[in-house]
Amino acid sequence: MELNQEQSAMLAGEHGLAKQMAMRLLLDMAAAAGVSELIPIRSAHLSGVSPLTGGFGLRHFLANLVEDPLAKVAVPTTLNAAGCDAAQFELMRIKVPGFLDHSQEIVALYEQLGVQPTQSCIPYEWEGVVTSGTAAWSESNAICFGNSYSGLQTNRESGLSALACALTGYTPRYGLLEEDARRPNLEVIVTCKLDDPTDFSLLGDWIGKQRQPDWRMSFGPIPLIRGLPNELSHEQRKALTAAAANYGSPMVYLEGLSDIPEPLLLQATLRFSEEDLRRRYEELRPQSPVSLITIGCPQASVGEIRAVAELLKGKQVTADPDDESGLPPLWIFTSSANKRIAEQIGLAQIITQSGALLLENTCPEVVPYDRVWVKHILTNSMKAEHYLKSGLNKIPTSVMRLSECISIATG
Repeated sequence: MELNQEQSAMLAGEHGLAKQMAMRLLLDMAAAAGVSELIPIRSAHLSGVSPLTGGFGLRHFLANLVEDPLAKVAVPTTLNAAGCDAAQFELMRIKVPGFLDHSQEIVALYEQLGVQPTQSCIPYEWEGVVTSGTAAWSESNAICFGNSYSGLQTNRESGLSALACALTGYTPRYGLLEEDARRPNLEVIVTCKLDDPTDFSLLGDWIGKQRQPDWRMSFGPIPLIRGLPNELSHEQRKALTAAAANYGSPMVYLEGLSDIPEPLLLQATLRFSEEDLRRRYEELRPQSPVSLITIGCPQASVGEIRAVAELLKGKQVTADPDDESGLPPLWIFTSSANKRIAEQIGLAQIITQSGALLLENTCPEVVPYDRVWVKHILTNSMKAEHYLKSGLNKIPTSVMRLSECISIATG
């Protein structure tokens, strides 16, 4: 591989040990992909923040990196959701010893590297974040959203590879950074009406579940979806791509809403019907008492917060599993930026005055729940369902539309 002067200097250690390590990793990635070019990136987004996912190894690794005074990111870099809301830690009833200190230290170490401590899985909703052009993003929902809707060009990076790209300002040119790899490879025809964002979440997840062994999709399913309305809300589009990413989809195309590259290289055609939608909702309904209701995976937009507030007006719920009402606690997860907006326009007050817990900086899937009382979670998100059931928590999880979730919360 032919390196430019800056890249050669980093590889030689002239820009510090951290950037030298990062450059070595990028060269290994390039070799594995069979490519010989590194290209500049405009932004990076890093996953691997919660102690639940990173463990003590992450903290140790970051602590070693920051010992290098030259260890600073080279491009604007945002940080994924942490494992708790530090300001409301006690209300989350996390029992893992030292978890709060561990979590805060990880965030502080990233900050020392020059990372913006957004603690958010929705960088595309933050003012000032670069969401177009060549990038190195981890966090599956953000990748799929950015590639699909905002002109982003990123591979599905790991937290480590995204950090290496952020430190150097470069990424190997391969995969979804090449136009040919971004062509749709699957046709999905929707024959039923979808309205609620959870309907779109079910569709995205359903597409991934149809994957067949004989499909040749090196970078995951890239569906061309036909039959959706000509106008979709931010919340509908977000729910679709977040769930589609569950099974490796890096982007989607929507007929009538996306610029679709030609020629099409479609390997199969799927049809999503009213019966498919009905069956999935039936399969996902709670079959046992619900112990916790979580909304906001990905973290809730201002529109989602508004929808929750409208449903909670004049009603009472609880955030406490020991509440004498016996109702399941209702926790709403959002970003600090969206929470500030919600506070400014009075939505946050409606939610908190109802008794619900409005959390920031964290996400339902990376919280180490107290399994003494969290035995069954209800959510409106197939992303949450996928990771809560199959991830580190392995908690039985059900899915209903937002209005139904709030109905159960209010009794």
